[in-house]
This record gives sequence, C-alpha cells and structure tokens, in this order.
Amino acid sequence: PSHLTVLAIFVVGIAVVIAIGRRIRGSESEQWVRRGFALAIVAITVPLQIMQLLPDEWNPRTSLPFQLCDLAWMFAVHALWTRNRLTSTITYLWGITLTTQGMFTPDLASEFPEPRFLMFWAMHILIVWASFFLVPGLRILPTWRTYLQTVGVTVVWAVAAFTYNVIADTNYGYLNELPQNASLLDYLGPWPWYVVFEILIVAVVWALLTWPWVRVAAGAGRMASMGEEP
Repeated sequence: PSHLTVLAIFVVGIAVVIAIGRRIRGSESEQWVRRGFALAIVAITVPLQIMQLLPDEWNPRTSLPFQLCDLAWMFAVHALWTRNRLTSTITYLWGITLTTQGMFTPDLASEFPEPRFLMFWAMHILIVWASFFLVPGLRILPTWRTYLQTVGVTVVWAVAAFTYNVIADTNYGYLNELPQNASLLDYLGPWPWYVVFEILIVAVVWALLTWPWVRVAAGAGRMASMGEEP
C-alpha cells in the first residue's frame, strides 16, 4: 500500500509541476520557484546521504554515494539553480528512464514512516518531478549535443562504478550482478549481457526522448524567424 500510495502522489505531481513550469516560464517568479525547488531537493537528500554514513547505518556495499541517483539529484539542483541546458538534459534523461526504474522496483527494506523510506522516496520523486518541470514545463530543451554529452557522462560514471565494484566487491549501479529484488534487468539475460543490452536500450530510448524536443525547438526557431510568436 505504501508503494502504491507514493506512486499515485508521484503521477499527480507530474501534471502539477508541468503546469507550474509553463505558468511561470519567463516570469519574474521563475527564478524564485526554480531555486526554491533546488533547495528543497538539497534539504531532502543531504540528510539521507549523511544518515547512510552514520555508524549504525554504514554499509560499504550500499552507503557510498555511487548510485546514479546520488549524482542525479546534484545535476537536478544545478539545472534548477542555473537553468543550464546540459544538466537539465541529464536530469531529464536520467530521471525519466533510470530513476523511475528505481521507483517501480525499489531496492528498499524500510517501510513508512521510517526516515529512510521517506527520504528515499522524496529524493527519487523530486528528481523526476524536476525533469518534467525543467523540460516540458520551463522548456529548457535537450539537443542532440546535450544528448551525446549525457551519454558520455553516463559512460564515465559506469566505468568508474564498475571499476570500484571490482576492487571493493560492491554492486553500485547493478553493473556487476543483477539486483536481488525483481527488476526489468531480469529480462535482459545474465551478466554481462544485461549490461550491454541495458546500454543499447537506454541510448535508443534517450534518443527517442530527445527527438521530439529537437523538432519543437526547430519549429519555434522557424516561427521566430518569420516574426510569429512561438
């Protein structure tokens, strides 16, 4: 029930953040809302990161900030604070595809209302809400350039995480073995094939998510060159 409840809140919130983004885009209040959103993410995620480093919670296999979402919230905060197109694209592509995978099949033993449960879900939900707020809402649109840069950043993270996993016998990013709980990775075969197929699928899906916004930007550019309101 708690899982279904937070997913329902998440879905409703998507429509809300898109509507807010479109309403305030280009207005005097936009910067205040963006930066307030960024500070809210920091206020939620930093205590979670600190909690995982405390002696009672410390686990070298799970506590270090090497999961993709541990980086995604930082990119989201930067995009919200600065309106940067690259970090906005990273937030959008990571959030919609990879962060949501962690939400639909969470690797989490805590239940409501335990602090770890609340912070885990708040972090994941806010990352994805930020992705919808930034792109469909504020129209900080991805380009093919930022798509390729996002792929590059992800490859660098994957190589670093895989290397650390081998050295420290961990499994950050589930790059070295399948997660213990059920997930979509189970349908992609054993290691290392599921990693290979995951990379290919994600690259294609990201391209499909980028393509419509590239067309939107091109259409807006043509209208602007003709003196029409985009």
